[in-house]
Amino acid sequence: MRRSNFALRLAPSLMAEARKLAHSEGVALNQLINVAVAEKVSTLRTAEYFRERASRANRRETLRILSRAGKGVPPRKGDELPPGREAEGESRKTTPGVGARRKHSREKSDSM
Repeated sequence: MRRSNFALRLAPSLMAEARKLAHSEGVALNQLINVAVAEKVSTLRTAEYFRERASRANRRETLRILSRAGKGVPPRKGDELPPGREAEGESRKTTPGVGARRKHSREKSDSM
């Protein structure tokens, strides 16, 4: 594997924290930094992937499919809630649907 060097300038406080963390993890500072950069790159690429996928989505069709989900299909063995969990809406507050939030925010911006 080809490696390259890069002079990294970190604030002294951040460098001290990175050294402490590397020591507590039992890894070299270089390895800690490599893993941190890899995690950040992965996070950004994943977000970009989902943004791209979302841009191709057909919202109307998705909502149509979701509205049919589970209709006319009785629960199967294993669909039960774990012990101690209530069914949705029984004892906890439910949040309004996405459409309700969007309508509310539109009404708010129209009144300003």
